[in-house]
Amino acid sequence: MSVITKIEELDLAGTKKGKIVISNVTEPYGANTADIISIAIALNGDDVQWKAHIPYENIDGLIEALNKAKNLKK
Repeated sequence: MSVITKIEELDLAGTKKGKIVISNVTEPYGANTADIISIAIALNGDDVQWKAHIPYENIDGLIEALNKAKNLKK
């Protein structure tokens, strides 16, 4: 059974109540499956419209890609 543990909650820019919620999910795909990070977007702060599951092994690559995207805006 999956257990979701919230790590961080951020205000979603450009919305009045929107949130970005980062969580750890244990056994996301059944017994003995590896933990993942879930990044959820709730435009109204409550109901999740989008969710991405990121394996821990991909976090460094994701951070690098996000930094590249951030630098495009400079």
